[in-house]
Amino acid sequence: MAVGTQLGLLLWKNFTYRRRQRIQLAIELLWPLFLFFILILVRQSHPPFKQHECHFPNKALPSAGTLPWLQGIICNMNNPCFRHPTPGEAPGVVGNFDGSILSRLLAEARRVLLRTNGQRLLRSFAQLLPALRRLRGNGAQQRGEHREWGVPGSRDPPWLTPYPPARPVRDYLREDETFSRFLRTNTSLPPALVEELMGAQLSPRVV
Repeated sequence: MAVGTQLGLLLWKNFTYRRRQRIQLAIELLWPLFLFFILILVRQSHPPFKQHECHFPNKALPSAGTLPWLQGIICNMNNPCFRHPTPGEAPGVVGNFDGSILSRLLAEARRVLLRTNGQRLLRSFAQLLPALRRLRGNGAQQRGEHREWGVPGSRDPPWLTPYPPARPVRDYLREDETFSRFLRTNTSLPPALVEELMGAQLSPRVV
């Protein structure tokens, strides 16, 4: 059978089917028009506007570090859009918060702790803490004894707050101190005068 004959039979069959099913024919003709009219109404109610390019801040993965990962989640929660490229889009940059106070603080702390004398500095602070606690305890003990100042039970003004009591000089020195030996050897002071200097009262207010 020729191609023209087959095409003619197919068109006749389709025409005959559509003529018998008039409701289906109407739906097939009106449904695309209905969608087209809806599209026109939406376009008229929401006119197009010019949208600038959007650069979203990148979010670091957990493998980049705990701090960049948390900063990328918390600080970019609203997912802002920028007109210009963000610093995190540069090659080799993980996050956009390298200049933040927290990042600089951690970088400085890491730089200090990784220095050769960093551990020695921490040990020095550990040795200094007992003396600071002792001074704080003495000051808090005396500040607890409130004086009356206009109202019973009220605290004294800041300029009348008592200082910690004076303590001997030897209490501010380490156990293996060399200050007394220096006084005896280099200054040729008699032992009695050295003991008197070591027992002299030193007030934190003067220091």
